[in-house]
Formats: sequence, C-alpha cells, structure tokens
Amino acid sequence: MGTTPSPATAAQQTNAHLEQLVADVDRGGRNVGGITGAVLFGGAIIWSLFQLWTASPLPFTFNFGIFNDTEARALHLGIAMFLGYLAYPARKSSPRDQMPWFDWVLALMAGFCGAYLFFFYQELATRPGIPTTMDVVTAAIGMLLLLEVTRRALGAPMAVLGIIFVAYVFLGPWLPDALAHRGASIERLVSHMWLTTEGVYGVALGVSVSYIFIFVLLGSLLDRCGAGNYMMQVSFALLGHLRGGPAKVAVVSSAVNGIVSASSVANVVTGGIFTIPLMKRAGYGGIRAGAIETASSVNGQIMPPVMGAAAFLMIEYVGIPYTDIIRHALLPATISYVALFYIVHLEALKLGIEPMMSAGKPRTALQKMAGWGMGIAGSVIVMGLVYWIGVGVQGVAGDAAIWILMGLLVLLYLWLVKIAASHPDLPTEISITNPVRPEPWPTVRAGLYYLIPIGVLVWCLTVEQFSAGLSAFWAVVTMLAQMVTQWPLMALFRKEPIAPRLRQGLSDAITGLQEGARNMIGIAIACGTAGLIVGAITLTGLGLRMTAFVELVSMGSVLAMLFFTAGVCLVLGLGMPTTANYILMATLMAPVVVELGAQSGLVIPLIAVHMFVFYYGIMADITPPVGLATFAAAAISGEDPIKTGVQGVTYALRTAVLPFMFIFNPMLLLIDINGWWELFLVVGGATLASLTFAAGTMFWMRTKATWIEVALLFVVTFMLFRPDWFMNHLYAKYEAHPPSQLLQITADMPAKGRLVTVLKGMNLEGDELQKTVAVPLPALPEGNTATGDAAGQQRLMAAGLTVMAMGDQAQIASVRFGSQARKAGWEQGWDIDQVLVPNPDRPSEFWVYLPALLILALIWFKQGVRMRRKGLPDPVPA
Repeated sequence: MGTTPSPATAAQQTNAHLEQLVADVDRGGRNVGGITGAVLFGGAIIWSLFQLWTASPLPFTFNFGIFNDTEARALHLGIAMFLGYLAYPARKSSPRDQMPWFDWVLALMAGFCGAYLFFFYQELATRPGIPTTMDVVTAAIGMLLLLEVTRRALGAPMAVLGIIFVAYVFLGPWLPDALAHRGASIERLVSHMWLTTEGVYGVALGVSVSYIFIFVLLGSLLDRCGAGNYMMQVSFALLGHLRGGPAKVAVVSSAVNGIVSASSVANVVTGGIFTIPLMKRAGYGGIRAGAIETASSVNGQIMPPVMGAAAFLMIEYVGIPYTDIIRHALLPATISYVALFYIVHLEALKLGIEPMMSAGKPRTALQKMAGWGMGIAGSVIVMGLVYWIGVGVQGVAGDAAIWILMGLLVLLYLWLVKIAASHPDLPTEISITNPVRPEPWPTVRAGLYYLIPIGVLVWCLTVEQFSAGLSAFWAVVTMLAQMVTQWPLMALFRKEPIAPRLRQGLSDAITGLQEGARNMIGIAIACGTAGLIVGAITLTGLGLRMTAFVELVSMGSVLAMLFFTAGVCLVLGLGMPTTANYILMATLMAPVVVELGAQSGLVIPLIAVHMFVFYYGIMADITPPVGLATFAAAAISGEDPIKTGVQGVTYALRTAVLPFMFIFNPMLLLIDINGWWELFLVVGGATLASLTFAAGTMFWMRTKATWIEVALLFVVTFMLFRPDWFMNHLYAKYEAHPPSQLLQITADMPAKGRLVTVLKGMNLEGDELQKTVAVPLPALPEGNTATGDAAGQQRLMAAGLTVMAMGDQAQIASVRFGSQARKAGWEQGWDIDQVLVPNPDRPSEFWVYLPALLILALIWFKQGVRMRRKGLPDPVPA
C-alpha cells in the first residue's frame, strides 16, 4: 500500500514540477554542473554582453567591434544553436543533470554552421551565388542541425513544418498545378537559405538580434530584481479585499506582469502559484480558477509597452516605429483586460462569492471614489512633472542636459530606496491558508524605484524618439545599475553590513543576464526556423499562389477570409510558438488579406491585419488540446487541463472578437482619430462594448439574463464597436473626386491623414482589377514652403509614391520598395480612377451610441424590476 503524501510534500512536488515545466519551455530543461554547466552559464552571459554591445552606441563611439547586420545575425544564430544543444536534452525522458558526449559534438558543429556567415563573410562576399563544396556541405548540415534543435526546443510540429517546406522546394515539379513550381537544386536551396539574408538569416532573425533579445533581457532582469513580486503584492493590496479579490488580483497582476515576462507559461506559474489556490478557496472552483489565470496570463503578451516577441517583428513587417505599435495596441489590450476583470466579477456574483480579506477601516463610496481619484490624479501630476522637468532641463541646459537629468534620476533613485529601506521588505509569498491584505500605501512605496527602468524605456521611446532597441538598451543599463546597488544602499540606510548585500546585487545581475539569454534560445531558434519557412515561400513563389487559393476558399468574402486566417493561426499554434506562428502568417496571409480586402472595396490598414494574426497566434496558447499555459494552470489547480482550456476559451472570447472588430473599424487601433473628443468617444464606446459583450457571454449583468437580453447585449456590443456599419447603410462614407484633384487633395490633408483612392489595372495573370487602397501621408518637413500641386507631389513621394498627372488622368509612375504604399497594395503602372475623401454631409457615426445606450438602460431597468420582484438585493459593484 502506498502512502499519501502530506500537503506540504504535495505542494513541494507541484512546485518542482512547475519549475521544471517553465525550464523546459523557456530555458531548456538541462541543469548540469562541471564544465558543461560552466560553459552553458558563461556562454549565456557572453551572449547577453554581446547583444548589449551591439545594441549600444559604444561600437560607433570607439570605432571598434562594429558588426554589420549579416555578421550579427550569424553570430546570434550560432550562439543560440550552440547553447540550444547544451540546454535542451534530446528527449523528454533524457536525464536533466547529465550531458552525453554527442551533444557536445552537435553543439560545436551547430555553433560553427550557424556562425559560418560570420567566419567567412569576406570570402562569401566575393563569390555571391557560386557556393563551393564546403559552403554546400556546411549549409546542408546547418539546416539539419537547426531542425533538430528546433525539435528539442520547440517541439516536433515546428520541425516537421520546416521539413515540409524544404521538401516543397524540391517536389515542386511533381505537385498539382495549384502548388506546382519549377523546383530548385540543392546548391540553389542552400545558397538561398544559408548563404544570403533571404532565408534563415532574414528579417525574423534580424529582429531577434535588434529588438527581441534586449527586451527579453529587460524582462528577465526585472523579474530577477523583484519587480514581479512587487507588482503582485501591490495588486493584492489594492484589490485583495474586493468580491472575488484573488481573481481580480490575477487579472491585474498578469496585466502588469506582462511588462516583466512575455512568456505565457512563466506568467501563469509566477502568479498562479498563489492566486489559483486562493481563487479555489474563495469559491471559484479549480477549473474556473485555472482558466482565469490562463486567460489573464496569455494576454500579457498584448499589453504595451513590453509586448510579446512577435510584436517587435511588426517594426519590420509593417514598417512603422515601435511607438506606433504601442499606440495601436493600447486600446484593444486595455479593454480586453477590463472585460476579463468584469467577467471575474460577474462570476463572483453568480457564485455568491464574498470578500475573503478584510478591507480595513470601513469607507463610504464617496471616500473610495475620492481615494481612487486622488491616487489617479497624483499619478498624472507626477508623470506631468517628470515630463516638464525633463523637457525644461533640455530646453535650458542644451548639451549639458543629459548630465543634469542623470543626476536628478540618481537623486530620485536614492530617495525612493531610502523610503523603501525605512520599512520592512515586502514578503515574497502570499499566505494561501490565511491571506491578509497588505496595506496599500506602504506596499506601493516599498518598490517605487522598480518603475525607474520602465520610465527610462518610455522616455527614450516617446520623448527622445530613440529606436526600440536603443531605448531598451538604456533601460537595461539602468536596470543593471539598480540591481547592483539596491541591496547595498538598503544596507547602508539600515546601517547593516554592506559587503554581503553587494555580493547579492552582483549575483542577481549576473544571474539575470544568464536567465535572459537562456530565455532567448528558443525564440532565436524559432526565428531561424521561421526564416527557413519564409525562404521556401520566397524561393518557390508560394506567397503569390496564396492569393488565388484564399480567394477560392473564401469565395471573395472578406469575413470568410478572416475566419479562415484565424482558424489557420489556431491550428498552427498547436505546434508552434507565437513568434513562429506570426512570422509564417504575416508572410503568407497578411498581404493576401490586404489585397483581397482592397479588391472588395475595403481599406484594411496593414497594422490591423498584423495585429489580427498576432492576437490569434497568442490565442493558440490557451486553446485545447495543446495550450501549454493551460497545462501549467491545471497542474497548479489539480484539475483536468482540457476542461480548464475549454473554460479558458470561454473567457477568451472577448479577446477573440476584438481582431474582427478592429479590422473593420480601425478607430479601435486609434487610427483616423480626429481630436480629443473623438478619442474620448472611441475609448468610452469600446470599453462599454467590451463590458456588454462580457455580460452577454456570461448570461449575467445585474442578475441572470434572459435569452432576449443576451441577444440585445450582443446588439449593443456591435453598435458600440461598429457604429460605422449602421451609418454606412444610411450615408456613403466617402465622396468620389476625379484624379485631376489628387495633388490638391493630398496637399490639403492633415498630417498623417490617409489618402484613399480607387485604382484600376492589370495583375500578373492578366486580369483587369479594381481595388481601393490607402496610405498615411507624412507632413512636409519644417521650413518647407511648398504649396498646391508641388506640396502634394512631395507628400506623395515621402509616402513612397510618384504619380504622373496627365490632364484629367493620373497614373502611378513608381512605388518605392519597402514603403508604406508598397505594403498597402499600391501598384506601379496602375491608373488612379477616383480619389475618395470623407463625405462632408455624413453625420457622425457616434450618434449610433444613443440607441445603444437606451437599449442598455432598458436591460438594466428590466433586470432591476425582476430583482425587486424576487426580493433579491442589488449587489454592490465590488
């Protein structure tokens, strides 16, 4: 007879299993000592230091250690493949504390093959397209080793997909007509994939080098220094006393922890180890508790300013700055979390859950509102002061401003650390059996200095207008300085021995560098393998065939095409990480969606399509039967992972519907917003729509909703998300103007306004087509006094277009490669048939909000009447 383990032993076993799961998924499961462990540890630190060097301005300052893009990508992949074989065992059953000799051989071979372009860059540059025998052999071995390390790090499905695409290159002549192509020789294949930047060393790996690594490193350092625990404790202090408090803590802490960890699994484990047992104890049950934690943790990847790795790929694929991506992603991410917060509140009402922690001294509703108002106002005032002090110093001090601002930042840091040192350290755990709500203000002030690196990141991105990589570099430098000094300063202010604390700070910084690199191994390998797939697509011309294939499948319907795209994203996500899923779908499907939408007369911004693909790639992390985040949550809750996943999908419906909404209504991405009042209406309407949709899916608002009320809630949701749909049936959205007015209309448009035209021309198959396209127009540079047609031509050229105007006709003379116009579907040689400008006689679409609000008020009133008849109390909002 076996003995049942004690609760403490069972908890230790669960924690060990979860730690191993995170290690297997994010860092590789191998944990070895001796020479292997030292090489793995040292190699990871060297990789982090190399990436910091390439991200910094130091190489150009000292004119030393300058790597071009190709060399940096080759070293990046070579190190990743080398560390991949050291960190990831061959099989799940392989021992984690040993490393067989053949893995050493594979690691060294993989490192050499991956860095081959770096080692022989000069020689290869002298014979492009003419590979030698050594080139061919090295590339072939490198591709095989890349696929094997992909299998180890990312799973068999990703490796099998890579094999299928490589096989497709060879099997082209024997495939059906819809997929057939000329095929390629082994020399051409390896040259394209391994010796140029068209395949493995393409855009995806370049983004991994330039942006992803440095942001992942920043998140690892924040987590190591204690920022993740601080955010969890603050969430409990602010929300733990509310109805369903642990669930609301899970939602909010996951949103802020998205800054620290872009890994869904790590996010689930970090917060869920406390929140899931507390949710079960509060009355949510194990399945709901696991699903809530999963749904909130997965969405951490869509929350700015530090989003999932795939978001940085948009910088290259869409061709816009990272600040614009943050702006477009902010509203959908926020309302998604607001809706989930409301969902867990409705679940608490349905289950009759009461607060499980004391709220402290009772306060009236007016006092609560005043407290929150003062907190929000104080935060806004502080941020305003920081901005105006920074800008003011720059305006007054000139070149010396940087030193003055650094001095002020150091003083602020010392002051905040001194405040924290005057109070006890925050606990690193939350009691599950006897939870006690921390005091809000003491908890908040105990770690305010953790926000300094995040503030540096936001300042560099938005005020200084640095690139995303350089902004993250300065944030990492700030973070490292803070990690090394925070504990010695604490000891100094507390009059404790400094030396042990200094060793602790140095250890934290070194460990953070090592963990950041190990977290990047899988992502870098995913980008390399995705480049293999993209290379097969570009080599065979498969991308051009996808337009015809998707048009056939969707029968010309944009909505059907979007459902098809979403389905493919979910299916691919069963075996691929979000980053690789996004790369493949962005390459194959994003241009197709834009093109077929344009042919249907629908202007779909390119960023909207890429956000659509990004969202559904993330949704795959929660979708049964494979979602790893769901399995992690189920391991904590002790429930069935499939049932947890199904419940999580129910909660995630509010995220699944958003991409369809912002495809058809780009205002949700803060595109084409004119003025603060319109911004207020869009934000307010979208937030309310997310709440009504959540109420509809939960069949509950003030009380249990009837089927008619649920249907009306969905109607209200649609009216608030898509007010333009109703107005389009009453008034035309655009007014058509002849091509002869193109230049004048262009000259008169506001900065970043979108030029919309109808084009006519012939595609590569010889078919006459008509499509509607748009492109944002930058303003003329300061000091440019051009007016009229000259100003119009210059603005078009800045957007990547050269137009020939001939009397009443206009034709596109050229479209600059890589420009916004090229990516939006503008075609060289096509005629401009019409110029579309907003209809001046069309009323504001926001008038549709009025009947929506009336319907919502009616539902609220009817439910109140029903509750009074049944003698039910009206629950308080919290």
